[in-house]
Amino acid sequence: MKDSLRPESLMMTHGYKPELSEGAIKPPIFQTSTFAFKTAEEGKAYFELAYGLRQKDQNEDLGLIYSRINNPNLEILEDRLCLWDNADQCAVFESGMSAISTVLLEFVKPGDLLLYSMPVYGGTDHFINHFLKDIGVHAIGFLPSHSKEEIIEMVESSGHGGRLGMIYAETPANPTNDLIDIQMCREVAAHFEKTDKRIYVAIDNTYMGPLWSSPLENGADLVLYSATKYIGGHSDLIAGAVLGNTEIMQRVKVLRTFLGNMPSPNTCWLLLRSLETLKVRMEQQALNAQHVAKYLNNHSLIDKVYYLGNIDQSSSNYELYKRQYSSPGAMIAFEIKGGEKEAFCFLNNLDLIKLAVSLGSTESLVQHPASMTHIGLCPNLKKQIGITDSLVRLSIGVEHYADLINDIDKALIAVQIDLEINEEDLVVG
Repeated sequence: MKDSLRPESLMMTHGYKPELSEGAIKPPIFQTSTFAFKTAEEGKAYFELAYGLRQKDQNEDLGLIYSRINNPNLEILEDRLCLWDNADQCAVFESGMSAISTVLLEFVKPGDLLLYSMPVYGGTDHFINHFLKDIGVHAIGFLPSHSKEEIIEMVESSGHGGRLGMIYAETPANPTNDLIDIQMCREVAAHFEKTDKRIYVAIDNTYMGPLWSSPLENGADLVLYSATKYIGGHSDLIAGAVLGNTEIMQRVKVLRTFLGNMPSPNTCWLLLRSLETLKVRMEQQALNAQHVAKYLNNHSLIDKVYYLGNIDQSSSNYELYKRQYSSPGAMIAFEIKGGEKEAFCFLNNLDLIKLAVSLGSTESLVQHPASMTHIGLCPNLKKQIGITDSLVRLSIGVEHYADLINDIDKALIAVQIDLEINEEDLVVG
């Protein structure tokens, strides 16, 4: 039956047997720290698998041991998330950053080189350029404009090409919606691979969620999410997720066991609830974003709109967009005329759209990347990657699009009035 149903249908039942839980339609919250073994032999077998001491036998499952290792809510959630990305295994974490940091710690060691795309989420950038740097990991950032040949030359000229450990990319990039070619990343990795060492490609797919992009099908080895965003979708939990093939995910899960950064049963239960409406939420958000982007495209106070639906069909980026994505998504960034003062005026005059970081939730959110999520980046880098004082980022929710546009219009009118007052002051002065 699984093979005949689509993921949105399987989100209601996959991985759960009501008869094992008193017939409850929904999985209960398994609020327990530990689980009883039937025999000592069973306990030994479970621990051998949990610690990666042996491979699973055919048809053998990892039994329940301790909620730091596994829990029914966690296992059902991971099984269902695998369906969207067509992955062998999934590991869910207590935050997006714990998912990112665990992957980087597992696959990049002191002395290794990490190749990463710019821009990335501010927390990721800080982890790469501060924590990893402090433990001896070298890092090179590349821009969406760099060609495969230019990136290879950057790695080779660094003197660390022989120790390239991972290519990490965030696409679309936060907050500019710049695109990174996942297949190109795989080709760069292949250029430096040796017969006894694979160089893994990890893709942060948070901006598109598991609905609009499938990085594993485009050459990635690992796909990462801040599950706080679209997967959770209600601004009421913090979580992260990593997906890939069985061999890679075994390494990720073993490290997660010892770092202890898996989510609580309650968080897993909330995520299971959210998966049931993931598709309808994201489709409505994308539809709303198309209307909002069209409005912004035609407004005199907006210099530029960064939205995948705006990509010129004659550009090379359009081919990449169509190859990697099935929707323009629900994230919009735009440059408002002026600078920080005008951007702040706009932000301070919104009512329906809430001024807060995060994205992908049912409510629409707005923030100022240069002074908020990406404040830790050096000024020269911010300028290089397009994070200016006039840049505003919008995460579109499920409200009626006309109400969102009216809210934006009201705030832009306030900016216009402020600009006119300033012009009058200059004339008088």
